[in-house]
Amino acid sequence: MLEAIKINRRVGELTLLKDVSLSVSTGQRLAVIGPSGSGKTLLLRSLARLDPIDSGEIRWRGELIRGHKTPKLRSRVVYLHQRPALIEGTVEDNLRLPFSLQIHRGKSFERKVVLSLLKTLGRDETFLSKPQRVLSGGESQITALLRALILDPDVLLLDEPTAAIDKDATDSVEKLVAEWLAQRKNQQAIILATHDLEQARRVSDQILQMTEGSLVSEHD
Repeated sequence: MLEAIKINRRVGELTLLKDVSLSVSTGQRLAVIGPSGSGKTLLLRSLARLDPIDSGEIRWRGELIRGHKTPKLRSRVVYLHQRPALIEGTVEDNLRLPFSLQIHRGKSFERKVVLSLLKTLGRDETFLSKPQRVLSGGESQITALLRALILDPDVLLLDEPTAAIDKDATDSVEKLVAEWLAQRKNQQAIILATHDLEQARRVSDQILQMTEGSLVSEHD
């Protein structure tokens, strides 16, 4: 589905991505591990064409993505930031927000899908009425993840989604992702950027190591 071909990004004399190539197929669960500053975030943002690249190609289902084709990619490839922003209002207000954007025209908010995912966590529709201001860090991350999942992307890019939350919330995030993939019969793919090797092993079926802007090897 999604392919990067020898992408590079430089800032001055500093090389942030160096000849990075990877491909993501239907149903794949890929993890990219590495320390902070190794280029994981920039790689994911480049795959979604949220950050520019200096050379190389990003292809979606074989089609070169650039210029006016970028919105098409972003409607099918969704990036979840480690600390996503939420608006004032309720959880449901936040979940409905993306459906008001031009890029997601043709999609609609489906409450039953949300409730089905929440059931995985032992939560019910009362969670949807919680004000954003009272959410814990873990609940905020769960809300942001739900918002990404209900857009039904073909590829979900998860950037250190549990780095700032506790173990219980981490378990909830991983359960949500697993349930979403199961409901979609594993027709979607994910790329998880993490520094946590154990999480990479739990969530993915392939692990790549990133160091100093390069994908250097496949991790055992």
